[in-house]
Amino acid sequence: MNKFESEVLIVGGGLMGCATAFFLRQRGLPVTVLERGLVGQQASGTNFGNVRRQGRFLPQLPLANRSREIWGRLPELIGHDVEFLPTGHIRVCYSDAQADKLEQYARDARPYGLELEMLRGDAMRWRFPYLGPEVRAVSHAPHDGHANPRLSAPAFARAAQRAGAVIVENVDIARVEKEAGGYTATSADGRVYRAPVLLITAGAWGGALSAQFGEPVPIAVHGPQMAVTEPIPYCLVPVVGASSDSIEEIFYFRQVKRGNIVMGGCARGPAYPDLRRAYVLPDSPLKQFVQLRRIVPALSRLSIIRVWSGIEGYMPDDVPIMGPSAVADGLFYAFGFCGHGFQLGPGVGATMAELIATGRPGVPIDPFLISRFAGQGAATAA
Repeated sequence: MNKFESEVLIVGGGLMGCATAFFLRQRGLPVTVLERGLVGQQASGTNFGNVRRQGRFLPQLPLANRSREIWGRLPELIGHDVEFLPTGHIRVCYSDAQADKLEQYARDARPYGLELEMLRGDAMRWRFPYLGPEVRAVSHAPHDGHANPRLSAPAFARAAQRAGAVIVENVDIARVEKEAGGYTATSADGRVYRAPVLLITAGAWGGALSAQFGEPVPIAVHGPQMAVTEPIPYCLVPVVGASSDSIEEIFYFRQVKRGNIVMGGCARGPAYPDLRRAYVLPDSPLKQFVQLRRIVPALSRLSIIRVWSGIEGYMPDDVPIMGPSAVADGLFYAFGFCGHGFQLGPGVGATMAELIATGRPGVPIDPFLISRFAGQGAATAA
């Protein structure tokens, strides 16, 4: 068996893993990233690309704020443009009751440093005249935006490599173990990697690996429902999302500078981690077009040119797992981001690198610790 030595092993080469590797190299720690396929190939590359903070679990906002600051300086930091645009982000709703919830969230988010502008009536119509008549209110986050998920994780991986990280693709890690002095990760074809510190950033597959250390979690897997339309003249600047208690009304879309409308939501589809496959439900694009027409009637006559899905891991409390193991020193986790992880990715990388290097995370992460699932039984994929 071949053995490869490093200071930190990262299992999972998505945005979280590659960003952590980059920030660890900034701190001078040798690091190896092990990716089952190609970096950014799974949820990090198949998501919507939302760089939004509003609507998050409030204790997650310090991490989201840290991440937003990093998004704003990525070209100078990693030497790549990942098409991040601070276009602003608006959340719309269809009832006064939902509008009141958005107002309350805006008040609650202010102490965390997130300023949201609430607009109703004539003020909303004047600012966003393209919104349909059913829209009752808008919550506007002027400094959020969107980026290209197909570019982001590979860009962090290249930057980490230039800084001295080792990125190993097409290595399927089947077993992770604690041994004297550290950890080993063994691939399905017998390759063994060893380091004193192990970080698992394996997305929907993270629960299967944490269970090997006696820390099972009730993770479920689902596939986002994504589509993109033909290009039209660029006219829609902010990212738009709908706030609702009904999943069929939870819809989001954005226009890229090339003119295409990228959209998602209204349902979650089936996903199969063992097969590495996720599927678009046949009626999802139709439901999305209903909601698109409802929010912006002028976009009611467009053609879809592609649909896709991915494999995302969801926790029952809709909060990720992030931080140290509860049972083993030198073992860390960052997975299960419940479809909300893209915006957080750079901040997760900086925070996990700081935690690994110094023992302190820099922002509060107590609500995300794996210990909250202690004694809840085996990991599941549903």
